[in-house]
Amino acid sequence: MLTVWAILIDGFIYASWLFLVAAGLTVIYGVMRILNMAHGSLYALGAYAAASALGWYYAGGGDQLIMAFVIIAASAIMVGALTGLVIERGLLRLMYGRDEVLMLIVTFAVLLILEDVIKLIWGTTPYSAYQPYAAMGRINIDVLTVSGYDLMVLAVSLVIGVGLWFWLERTKVGKILRSIIHDREVSEAMGVNVRRMFTITFMIGATLGAIAGGITAPIISVVPGLGVEVIVMAFAVVVTGGLGSITGAAVGAVIVGLARATSIHTMPELELFIIYAVMATVLIFRPNGLFGQVIARKI
Repeated sequence: MLTVWAILIDGFIYASWLFLVAAGLTVIYGVMRILNMAHGSLYALGAYAAASALGWYYAGGGDQLIMAFVIIAASAIMVGALTGLVIERGLLRLMYGRDEVLMLIVTFAVLLILEDVIKLIWGTTPYSAYQPYAAMGRINIDVLTVSGYDLMVLAVSLVIGVGLWFWLERTKVGKILRSIIHDREVSEAMGVNVRRMFTITFMIGATLGAIAGGITAPIISVVPGLGVEVIVMAFAVVVTGGLGSITGAAVGAVIVGLARATSIHTMPELELFIIYAVMATVLIFRPNGLFGQVIARKI
């Protein structure tokens, strides 16, 4: 029974992190039909920005946990929104309407460029911002102890998930975005500024990726190559759940998170294999993912 509790707790905590990473990726694909491989570098930029800002804050004598969270949010939002705006306006806007595979290659090139930009700015020395993680201590759940920071990440992922659902389903902007998803040409004919909505969407998706990196920074050692590792995991989640579906990203994150936790506690040698085995199994029976929709081809 103890093992079951450990699997559930570890699985849902890891799933919350996976959802934070994958949310921005699936938002961008759902609206723009762009599988943004540069999302991994946006995550890394958020992690580096947050780690740097926290380092300056604590080096200057700061010790307020609330202020540390404000710094994480502000630094991640600023770097994510600005970088997303530059990528969308400076590159992607010139290529709308091109084949999805070409857009995939272009964003992968952006990923490689940003990885080198990160090394130029921050170097190759690892960054650490452990103070918020240590300050939140550990919480006893039955006979298990769980990091308070990990539970906070779980709460943040729930808030972001509900917020995205409300934004897409209950707001005017969300309804406009859903109309673009359904038929871009008709939306343009009805007077919707599709390009402006694309800019807003990409900036939001990029910001979500940077926020995920910023929140993760106190848990890990921020090192070069971080974005490449993350984009692979995010891709596995969104493909499992269905590209473009927020619900699918959440369900896919839970499935992958629980599968990984089960493997770690029972067969640790299969930790990496099990993630891709889950993805492959789902795609065998649901080629478009659990919540993916078949898009009619226009002729």
